[in-house]
Amino acid sequence: MDERKRLEELRLLLNEHSHLYYVLDDPQISDGEYDRLFQELLEIEEDHPDWISPDSPSQRVGGVALDKFDQVEHRLPMLSLENAFDDQDLHAFEDRLLRFLLTDKAPAYMTEPKLDGLAVELVYENGLLIQGSTRGDGIIGEDITAQLRTVPSIPLRLRKRDIPRLEVRGEVFMDRGGLDKLNRQRAKDGEPLFANPRNAAAGSLRQLDPKITAQRPLRFFVYGIAEAADTKCANQQEMFKLLADLGLPVNSLTRYCPDMSTVIARFAELSSLRHDLAYEIDGMVVKVNDFSLQIRLGAKSRAPRWAIAYKFPAIQATTKILKVDFQVGRTGAITPVAILAPVDVGGVMVSRATLHNGDEILRKDLRTGDTVLIQRAGDVIPEIVKAVVDKRNGSEKAIVFPQLCPVCSHPLVKPEGEAVTRCPNPHCPAQRLASLVHFCSKAGLDIEGLGKKSVEQLFNLKLIRDLPDIFQLKKEDLATLEGWGDKSADNALTGIDAAKTPGLSRFLAALGIRYVGEVTAALLERSFHSLEKLFELKIVDLLEIEGLGEQAAKSIVDYFSDASVREMMEKLHEAGVRPLVMEEEEGDLLLSGEVFLFTGSLKKMSRTEAKKLVKDNGGQIASGITKKLTCLVVGEKPGSKLQKAQEKGKKVLTEDEFLLLLNR
Repeated sequence: MDERKRLEELRLLLNEHSHLYYVLDDPQISDGEYDRLFQELLEIEEDHPDWISPDSPSQRVGGVALDKFDQVEHRLPMLSLENAFDDQDLHAFEDRLLRFLLTDKAPAYMTEPKLDGLAVELVYENGLLIQGSTRGDGIIGEDITAQLRTVPSIPLRLRKRDIPRLEVRGEVFMDRGGLDKLNRQRAKDGEPLFANPRNAAAGSLRQLDPKITAQRPLRFFVYGIAEAADTKCANQQEMFKLLADLGLPVNSLTRYCPDMSTVIARFAELSSLRHDLAYEIDGMVVKVNDFSLQIRLGAKSRAPRWAIAYKFPAIQATTKILKVDFQVGRTGAITPVAILAPVDVGGVMVSRATLHNGDEILRKDLRTGDTVLIQRAGDVIPEIVKAVVDKRNGSEKAIVFPQLCPVCSHPLVKPEGEAVTRCPNPHCPAQRLASLVHFCSKAGLDIEGLGKKSVEQLFNLKLIRDLPDIFQLKKEDLATLEGWGDKSADNALTGIDAAKTPGLSRFLAALGIRYVGEVTAALLERSFHSLEKLFELKIVDLLEIEGLGEQAAKSIVDYFSDASVREMMEKLHEAGVRPLVMEEEEGDLLLSGEVFLFTGSLKKMSRTEAKKLVKDNGGQIASGITKKLTCLVVGEKPGSKLQKAQEKGKKVLTEDEFLLLLNR
């Protein structure tokens, strides 16, 4: 046999045995035999480097170290899940589904363990792995293709190649045995230990040198795909079978549940199995099985309507409240933070916990000196459950909420109907610093070299006081500072220069406008295509945008009508900051320029399906009878909107006329 054919044979053999070992847990040859075959492959590729292909088993060992991670925009957002904490929450979830679907027939479900790892996306083209990325903020992640290629259970090439493009979502994790082994080695090397498998998995994948990642005992389970239509499957159950046939590892604890009572019984089973598993799980994910129902249900801004995470009861411990600090956030919110006697909670040392607000302190009757029960909510965020009243000895003191801002001494306010107390002073140093930190952080413009500590240092030295100051920094300002040097100064200035041309939505999210996160910022970019237009908006203009509420609309208008904001934007422009806006789409679709509103009960489709039809054909959706509305589509029992539309001379269509318009 010639070497080229032998190389192809070795690749097939090694990939097959890797699948048997890492995915099916059913090895057919010894480790020694596998190593012999692998060495033979390496020798042929060393003699013929031009024969090396991206799917060769040799490419798992890790490539050249990176300088930094590039950003990746997910074609479809990687959404979060809403949480359920008891059976009542699950029943409420099903009730919401039935109301949305306008039916009393409950759907079937698929359940799967909720892994305590790092969510990633893998993109395959014609069966070949071409890109891997972190979830990030759900819209923008980090390109960790080189690192993910080293994970043995992630196939570099799928077993079938008849799907042109497949965007797979899953979880990379480290099992308990792998973590123990890694920590023993780190202790031997004098390195800090990982507190839990989640931190270990995340830290391993964020190594710039993929050779280090390759040495970490990482595993992977697939839990879904970006778009159901990519697989031509009818439901989750069929999709999991297909993914397994493609060579992707599917968790063996995934189960079909015909009804909610079976889901609840399955959760009890997983709860009893939880501590016997080789890996950590923090709950169970419940998904509507039928893809056609998933499409009808759609998603909210951050989470799909058709799935929910049923979380295990949090890990708890007791400790003492030593004192309470009051922190000022970038929107002026005053957050009480309990400083605790350090205590280990599920492998994490906890010394601080948020008390949320004054109402929460009163509701739980918490006092300084109290012995308290704390938990990591969802096994992650520390919170105080309650005071252990029986352990009080009379030395405890009431927690008094301040009347003045702890930083600027401005009188605090608590708006009617809100639980949060705020400092209304926009010039409060704490708010300005928090805004600067946010602007430079990953949630903002992700300016390399300007992390939280660096921003705090520059702020305290009065080198930066507001956003435009960031873009006025010079090398001589930075290089001589404590902890800095020529290289770190150059890195920061390079990062600052790169941040001068952010996408408009990213820039808007970085500004820290109240109620404006990445989702709302993206809505603003898609709707107005221009930073300048935002200064001219009225609340009514914003309320026409589906998904944008009155609170956010008022906050946006208040922000851009502020003279100091206009002055800041002018300074940013002078400093060379030019947010990039997406190009206007060509208006050649059937409903381009049309604005629709639906009212009453539709019989032939859900409201979500109707809105999707409008958007797919170039139209927009209104939130009410506004001046921009061009057509009202009425179903049964349309209500007052029909009369208002007729009074304003708007076009009115029945559901059948609407479908006829689209030739459907």
